[in-house]
Amino acid sequence: MVNGQRFPRDEWTNVTPTVLSKINRKLHLQPQNPISIIRQLIESNFQDFQKFNNHSPIVTTKQNFDDLFIPKDHPSRTKSDNYYFNKDVVLRAHTSAHQIQGLMSGSRKFLVSGDVYRRDEIDASHYPVFHQIEGVFYTDNDIQQLGTELKQLQEDKKTTNIQLVDDTVIKPENPYQTCHQPEAVDLIATHLKHSINSMIRNIFADEPNLKVRWIDAYFPFTSPSWEVEIEYKGEWLEVLGCGVVNQKIMNQAHLDDKIGWAFGMGLERLAMVLFGIPDIRLFWTEDERFINQFEPGKINKFMPFSKYPPCIKDISFWISENKWHENDFCELVRGVAGDLVETVELIDDFTHPKTNRRSLCYRINYRSMDRNVTNEEINIIQENVRNTVRDEFNVELR
Repeated sequence: MVNGQRFPRDEWTNVTPTVLSKINRKLHLQPQNPISIIRQLIESNFQDFQKFNNHSPIVTTKQNFDDLFIPKDHPSRTKSDNYYFNKDVVLRAHTSAHQIQGLMSGSRKFLVSGDVYRRDEIDASHYPVFHQIEGVFYTDNDIQQLGTELKQLQEDKKTTNIQLVDDTVIKPENPYQTCHQPEAVDLIATHLKHSINSMIRNIFADEPNLKVRWIDAYFPFTSPSWEVEIEYKGEWLEVLGCGVVNQKIMNQAHLDDKIGWAFGMGLERLAMVLFGIPDIRLFWTEDERFINQFEPGKINKFMPFSKYPPCIKDISFWISENKWHENDFCELVRGVAGDLVETVELIDDFTHPKTNRRSLCYRINYRSMDRNVTNEEINIIQENVRNTVRDEFNVELR
C-alpha cells in the first residue's frame, strides 16, 4: 500500500522501502530547502508559464517511456536503472513523464517540477532520488506567428552579458523533423535558445564573465536536440538538455498544427554549485544547522558544520557469473544502511587465471551527516550488508 494505492507485485517489482520513504518529502516544495529555492528562481524567469509542482511520482510505464517514444530495448528502461512497482507502474525517472498531461492542459507554456527516481552509484553527487524541472512552450506552426513570438521575447529579455559559444548547426546527425519547415524550426530553436540563455544569466547573475556553450545531443523526444553547459570555476558543467519537441508527442495531445520546444534540468547539481553544498545527502537532512542557513529568494553559501569522521569497511566476494549490475549492489547497500552510506567504490576486480572465477572488492565509506558513528554500530550494519549481499546475489563471501 503506497499513499492509499495497492500495486500487484510481479517479476519487475524492485522498489524498496528506503526509496518509498522519500516520496512524500517533496523537497522542491519546502521553502527553505535549496532545491525549492532553485526551483523558484527558475520559475521566476518564466512568470507567465503555468506551474505544475504536485503531480504524483507514481506513473505508468506508458507515461515514463512509451509516450516519449523511448525504444523498447533502450537501456534506460532496465530494472537496474529504475524502480518498478510492476511491469506497468514505475516511479518516474524524469518529469517528462508528465509532458502529455501538460500539453493537454490547455496551457501553451508550462513548467513541471518534482522528485524523480533512478538506481545509481553511491557518492557525494548521486542519490536515488533527485529533482528536475521541465519547461515546455508551443505555438502555431506558422512562420509569421513564430517571428512575432520571437520578437516579443527578444524585446522582453536581454542576454547581452552572456559570453555565448554556440556553433551548432542542424545537420543529418541532429536533424530537422521531416514534418517541419526548416524556417519554422530555425525560429522556434532561436526562441528556445534565447529563453534558456536568459534564464541561465539570471540564475548566475553574481557570476562575472559567465560563459555558456551549446552542444549537439540526442533525445528520443526532441529533434534537433542540444545540451547546455556553463563554465563554472574553470570547468564546463552540463546544466540541461533541450530541443524541438518530437511532433508525434504533440500529435498525441491533438496539437498537430503546433510546434514546440522543451527543456529538462536537474536541480541538485545547480543547488550544489550555487550554494556550495558538498554532499547530496545534505538536502535530505532535517538538521536545523543546515535548514536555517537558507531563505527563499536568496543564494547563501553553505557554511559547513562539524564533519564527523568516516568509518570504512570493505566487502569482497566471488560472483557466480559475469553478469553483474553495480547499481543493484549499491541499491542493496543503501537499503540496509540508509543514508549512513557516503560512498561505495569498487577497489578490486580480479579474475582467477586458472578457475576463471571473478572476485570483486568494494569499499564502503560510512559517515553520518549529524553525529558520530561508532565502529561497533557500523560492524553490525556491515554484517547485515554482507549477509544480504550473500543471500540476494548468491555470491561467496571472502
